[in-house]
Amino acid sequence: MGLEPARTHPGSRHPTEDHQAGRPCTSTRPIADHPLNAPPIGRTPEKSLSAPQITVVIATQLRPERLPYLQEMHASLTRQTVPWEAILVLDGADPALVPAPITADSRIRTLALPRPVGAACARNLGLNEVRTEFVNWADDDDVFPDWSLGVRLETFTDELGWVAGYSEDWLPDGSRRVWECPAPPGYHAAGDVVTYWPRPQDTIPVGPTTILARTRLVRAAGGMGGLVQGEDYMAAVGVTALAPGVLLPLPVYRYRKHDGQMTRGKQYEELELAARRHAHAFGHGLRNAITSRA
Repeated sequence: MGLEPARTHPGSRHPTEDHQAGRPCTSTRPIADHPLNAPPIGRTPEKSLSAPQITVVIATQLRPERLPYLQEMHASLTRQTVPWEAILVLDGADPALVPAPITADSRIRTLALPRPVGAACARNLGLNEVRTEFVNWADDDDVFPDWSLGVRLETFTDELGWVAGYSEDWLPDGSRRVWECPAPPGYHAAGDVVTYWPRPQDTIPVGPTTILARTRLVRAAGGMGGLVQGEDYMAAVGVTALAPGVLLPLPVYRYRKHDGQMTRGKQYEELELAARRHAHAFGHGLRNAITSRA
């Protein structure tokens, strides 16, 4: 594949600042100065077929202040280099509030839930509707770089269950900084990624929304689990425990930092460590169960 195995463990990471769903940033290098800033050159995904192979699942409560962000997420999908579908899961929200450009896009199917159920449940119910081979979770206030879906789809081989990458913090002033996750670039055997998460309070090993995975694998891993927060931790360690994959040294997801984030405030912190402990135990337990049978 031309990809090197992952490096040896860098050791425990110490959080420096709030990042995706409480994930601290391990790099403060501005995106403009980062060697991974540019998209891959001369790469045309071999799997660029006319029929979509990827579904993006987005859960939203259609909060007024987040609607412009949702439209930016949609716009970023329209710039992707491969066909895609999307499931927009309305977590108890009024379908009439969905922005017109999104309702007019035939590639997006809306799943309106009759009452609010929370992010984990909403995303799992959206997963029921996925009919493509690959799936990617996304938040309603973030965006994908233009090459994100294509470069990861191109990387897949029959052996791989998932392909992930780095993410970018998108700051309020418009600047961007790359977040290099603890799991290093390269090939990872099933169960390897979670070993880069030694303690629950450490930085999680990979960004969940950077993972493009086979749909059957995501379902086997339990989707987003059932936590009231930190559900994406479950998704990341579950998928990477069940199958080998590749982490690309390239930003494939842009995470918007803003005052309306769900991961800010005292109420979020009250349950953060408990959620981390559960996801950490799940990931390591799943790895141990699988490796003990090998």
